[in-house]
Amino acid sequence: MSDLLLLGLIGGLTLLLLLTLLAFAGYSGLLTGVAVSAGSPLIRNITVAYKFHVGPYGNTGQLFTESCSISPELRSIAVYYDHPHMVPPEKCRCAVGSILSEGEVSPSPELIQLYQKFGFKIFSFPAPSHVVTATFPYTTSLSIWLATRRVHPALDTYIKERKLCAHPRLEIYQQDQIHFMCPLARQGDFYVPEVKETERKCRGLVEASNAQVDGTGADTMSDMSSVSLEVGPGSRETSAITLSPGASSRGWDDGDNRSEHSYSESGASGSSFEELDLEGEGPLGEPRLGPEAKPLGLFREPTTPEKDEE
Repeated sequence: MSDLLLLGLIGGLTLLLLLTLLAFAGYSGLLTGVAVSAGSPLIRNITVAYKFHVGPYGNTGQLFTESCSISPELRSIAVYYDHPHMVPPEKCRCAVGSILSEGEVSPSPELIQLYQKFGFKIFSFPAPSHVVTATFPYTTSLSIWLATRRVHPALDTYIKERKLCAHPRLEIYQQDQIHFMCPLARQGDFYVPEVKETERKCRGLVEASNAQVDGTGADTMSDMSSVSLEVGPGSRETSAITLSPGASSRGWDDGDNRSEHSYSESGASGSSFEELDLEGEGPLGEPRLGPEAKPLGLFREPTTPEKDEE
């Protein structure tokens, strides 16, 4: 009789544990639907303090922690420039930090100096007229893990189906939500100087290689010498169609496969927000599409930024 009681107690505790885990996952956003739409941005122009990172996106947790520890009340932000499914993890580029100010308000000199003291750089992002956007609950650390496996594939599907040129990809951690945003205009303004520098270095390496091939008179490399190198934002006025941030992170033997390696998978088509069939109202009174994207597959290893305490 005591054995049956023990087995019943173990079974009851196991069931209680499973229900607790299920409730925790639901609270973290497991059952939350992913609604992807196009419309006005949820934020205005912002000034950020950031650190540039080259390597697996899953290793950026330390940068989130570092920026949050300086000023915990500020919102965290990450900007991802390469698609981790198309670019080797060790070559993926991103910028991680905190939002210092938004709109017409400028950050205080003391706050800027504080972040610069710890090695952060200051940069400003504009408010694009239209973006592809989605939100996900930010209630626990598990929320980040769920978001990376549900929201990013949904964004990929939405952008690919509509042949949009939408890049780079921003994550903004605000109170109890994670906001995802992909600009459909002024994309060049979202590229920090380090990204442009990596593009210039890669361009120089290929040009040097082409010059060496020409000097030896070899004809077998003629195809490589004709590869287009317009892979990055040469200026803050660069058009959306010519921007393809992922190509330089790939091997140069792959030729010009920019549309396969960047978040702008269909950028070559020249589609823009003007071709969208917009419906409803956006957050700032402008048109917005209704949600209709379906999450697919995996995206990247999650990072764990310190949650802001409001």
